[in-house]
Amino acid sequence: MLITAPTRRPTRAVRLGPYLIGGDNPIRVQSMCNTDTRDVPATLAQIARLAAAGCEIVRLAVIDEQAAEALAEIVAATDVPLVADIHFDHRLAVMAAEAGVKGLRINPGNIGGEEKVDRVVAAARAHGLPIRIGVNSGSVEKTLLARFGGPTPEAMVESALGHVAMLERRGFSEIKISLKSSSVTDTIAAYRLMSSRADYPLHIGVTEAGTLLRGSVKSAVGLGVLLADGIGDTLRVSLTHDPVAEMDVAWEILRSLNIRARGPEIISCPTCGRTEIDLIALASAVEERLRTVPEVFKVAVMGCVVNGPGEAREADIGVAGGRGKAVVFRKGEVVKSLRGSFDDLLAGFMAELDRFLEERTQSGI
Repeated sequence: MLITAPTRRPTRAVRLGPYLIGGDNPIRVQSMCNTDTRDVPATLAQIARLAAAGCEIVRLAVIDEQAAEALAEIVAATDVPLVADIHFDHRLAVMAAEAGVKGLRINPGNIGGEEKVDRVVAAARAHGLPIRIGVNSGSVEKTLLARFGGPTPEAMVESALGHVAMLERRGFSEIKISLKSSSVTDTIAAYRLMSSRADYPLHIGVTEAGTLLRGSVKSAVGLGVLLADGIGDTLRVSLTHDPVAEMDVAWEILRSLNIRARGPEIISCPTCGRTEIDLIALASAVEERLRTVPEVFKVAVMGCVVNGPGEAREADIGVAGGRGKAVVFRKGEVVKSLRGSFDDLLAGFMAELDRFLEERTQSGI
């Protein structure tokens, strides 16, 4: 049975650097540096690591004029489109636009009044930048908190639409919207409501999701539900961790819904009482070996030499191990037998995996 990706809900498209965001364009993966933007070498190093892991858009915190002044040097040294994240000070947004960033993330309601919003919009228009209106559950205005009884999904949507109206009154429509909460259910409800009320592209994410395990689970559930609904044009997995780790989670979420894929898919059995090889160590070693490989193919790591190849017959290459022995298979057909210690079996499969990768390179796959 052919598994197809969810049908996207229609949104208008806006340009962010080399990308069109929204419409039927690819859902883009982004993250945010946790370096001090004023530290140019550290920031560039992290941008490079993020890009190598598949990050397509990087957001930078611009907390003061020194950070804004550093942007021009950072922009000049990377091809990754950068978004400046700015609060309270409209001058930083203007400086960021002039420095060459490809987008602004602001909250027009806290930028300092109508005249200052005018200046930000003028700068964005002059440099061809979209503005992302970012509303978090913790940033909803007091009047709306009182009206809705707290930072409810309805309050978040009303806040965002109010800020959208500020830009629309100025004839500006190059807008993205995000509505993030640490509550998965509130996040889902907010985006569903916004999707029914506006056609601007949506950046989706669960904010303050937590550490690696908990944040990954909350993000997978929240973003998975939204993407299955066809909602989302860019996404970020927010983790209390090295932001590079966000890339693995983001791409696996997209892969699991057949939306986009990057790098090999590794399937492995969960182990059981019949397992006679250190399958956890074997799968972990294979995963680490393939971490920097961007090409898409399927690898299977199985713990039963009898049933493993058959259970993973769709894998491009795989290994099934038992006590002192293993078989290497392609598309379910055994192509080589290995014997010896665990280290021997691991080394033998890694050699076959390297040969497989070399063959793909030579054939241009």
